[in-house]
Amino acid sequence: MSSAGAELRSTTGAHAGALDPRTPLARARKGLDACVHCGFCLQACPTYLALEDENDSPRGRLLLMRALVDGTLAVSDPAVELHIDRCLGCRACETACPSGVPYGELLEATRATMAPTHPIPWIGRAILWLFAGRIRLAVALWTARLFRATRVPDALGRLPGRIGFGMAMLAASRPALDRRSRRSYRPQGDRHRGRVAVLHGCVMAGLFPATNRATIRTLVANDYRIVKARGQRCCGALHAHAGDLEMARRLARANVAAFERAGASAIAVNAAGCGAMIKSYGHLLADEPRWATRAATIAGMTRDISELLAAAGPRPGAPVDASAPPSRVAYDPPCHLVHAQRVTDAPAAVLAAIPGIGIVPLADADQCCGAAGIYNLVQPEVSNAVLAAKLAHIAGSGADWVVTGNPGCLMQIGAGLRRGGHHARAVHPVDLLDAAYSAADRVRAGANNPVTVARP
Repeated sequence: MSSAGAELRSTTGAHAGALDPRTPLARARKGLDACVHCGFCLQACPTYLALEDENDSPRGRLLLMRALVDGTLAVSDPAVELHIDRCLGCRACETACPSGVPYGELLEATRATMAPTHPIPWIGRAILWLFAGRIRLAVALWTARLFRATRVPDALGRLPGRIGFGMAMLAASRPALDRRSRRSYRPQGDRHRGRVAVLHGCVMAGLFPATNRATIRTLVANDYRIVKARGQRCCGALHAHAGDLEMARRLARANVAAFERAGASAIAVNAAGCGAMIKSYGHLLADEPRWATRAATIAGMTRDISELLAAAGPRPGAPVDASAPPSRVAYDPPCHLVHAQRVTDAPAAVLAAIPGIGIVPLADADQCCGAAGIYNLVQPEVSNAVLAAKLAHIAGSGADWVVTGNPGCLMQIGAGLRRGGHHARAVHPVDLLDAAYSAADRVRAGANNPVTVARP
């Protein structure tokens, strides 16, 4: 293999001495020591596959991190910044790694260490500032939802470049199912499975409120009791991934307190990135005596919505449209569900409870779609290269629906499908299950006209 560190030294010749031991990366050095440089991570890494540069592989980046700790490369080295910034943070390398290298934690520690000398691009800073404020975020998402309703984003989404793709993402956040399929019903459940607080989320609450309502209905239908957790904030994932660990901790403390007050036995999350973040609160706040144990408790209570539904069965629904041929559904697992949370079987159980669909295989389904929080805005070229491979596999599958449980993935894949002229559409699995429950409710009520799904 090529030596990433040696290559960059010859490029810049920058040296700074060993890192201050108080920096996040120096404190995380033990994780670096676990890497044995076996290379199993290479074929799991989407940026390595897209760019074919080992500096843009997990093994190469770990060598760069070690060089920073040892002082053979400077934190301000622009070449180091380039390759660290290009990382999606999808954590597919963790699944492939036989040595258990905590790559996600090391990446966040590296970016936090580099933050004083390597400012986040302006568009990233603007988004992080927006998400850190509850009122301004709510206003921004409300405005985005109104703009989406004008259908202007559908037209602007055809434009080339970052603006066009952003408009296509907004258009893709529109509910995928028609209104009859999303008609609310009165779920029947005896609540014996315990008290569940639902994370509202930021983008989920602002752009996918129908999915949040479907989440609550499907939980109630499977015998959970919903309790409110007031005072929730952004989970902090975007800030942690960008290296702003202080803001991530501030948001985490607010959420720990909010979920404590709710008195729930479990916390349901329908956004994989948020779920992975909350499950890591114990690590994030480990050095704060007042919060460490409380954060670990909240992290241990957190479950992806598919985990809770699978634990309950889930109970089956009815065919969404019994008169139509089965819809072909491809499941694309969000990276932070399959790699960070290691949840693999529960989503299949959810899909199995939806009659009238046919599951089709999706090649390289465990590969990232290129969304990665704000990555597609700050690294659009690499993001598009990663997305292109995903879209090609979707087209090859012949799927009508691409099911994925994360808002960023829904918008990224949805935008790519729209701009590429594909007939398939992206949908959250809970929305399909909710439609099946709505159809079952109508059958029980004796309705003769089945609920239909808007064909892609």
